[in-house]
Amino acid sequence: MTNLEQKALEMREWIIRSLASAGSGHPGGSLSAIDILTTLYYQEMDISVENYDQKDRDHFVLSKGHAAPALYAVLADKGFFPKEELLDLRKFGCHLQGHPDRIKTYGVDTSSGSLGQGLSIANGLALAKRLDNIEKNVYILLGDGELQEGQVWEAAMTAAHYKLSNVIAFVDNNGLQIDGTNDEVMGVKDIGQKFAAFHWKVLNANGHDFTSLTTAIDQAKNYGEGPTVIVCDTHKGKGVSFMEDQVGWHGKAPSKEEADQALAELKEAF
Repeated sequence: MTNLEQKALEMREWIIRSLASAGSGHPGGSLSAIDILTTLYYQEMDISVENYDQKDRDHFVLSKGHAAPALYAVLADKGFFPKEELLDLRKFGCHLQGHPDRIKTYGVDTSSGSLGQGLSIANGLALAKRLDNIEKNVYILLGDGELQEGQVWEAAMTAAHYKLSNVIAFVDNNGLQIDGTNDEVMGVKDIGQKFAAFHWKVLNANGHDFTSLTTAIDQAKNYGEGPTVIVCDTHKGKGVSFMEDQVGWHGKAPSKEEADQALAELKEAF
């Protein structure tokens, strides 16, 4: 098992523990996205507690803000706040809101949760870096169901128009959203062709394979002619057998018994 694989398993454990403690939240999309976040925060991005207050660093936008438990787990492990606070998720008085709040939680670059807005914010950050002559990237994670929001495509057009090669987007393409499959609610296929039509560089990756993700990110970093999107094939609830590919686990926290079962499965994977 590689270091990234082991780290992603640890983050999955914290996601389950924090959601079980909260009694509410979104396990499915957090578990589908955690391998992408692990790759970014532990290998690819220049973001740390030491440089967080500086402009000359990478930025990360979690546009699918309901996957906050995944982001919080990584930030805590990176030292932005104590890990024990993960167990206070969504509790009154805790800074860990159900969706990320950059004012309340140190390490969160962008408040999010109202879907469709993240790419517009990423564009603004990218343009600011260009004006300041900062050669760093803005990484953004979108949900596939989120692509049903029209603002995403306005922002996609903007990023291409300004040739924002420092924007690297990921689509967590797990095929499910709160009310069912994407195809049932509002079909978004073919995602890659849609972005290509908006003049983006389109790459594909297995969102649970670290080599696949790293290869795609390297290609995106070296593109240089405009924005890049990496369409990541993922599984909702990845890593927990009874959650995988089940739409019912989009926004339902596990009970104590379910959490114990999930944690036992994850420990077996070590």
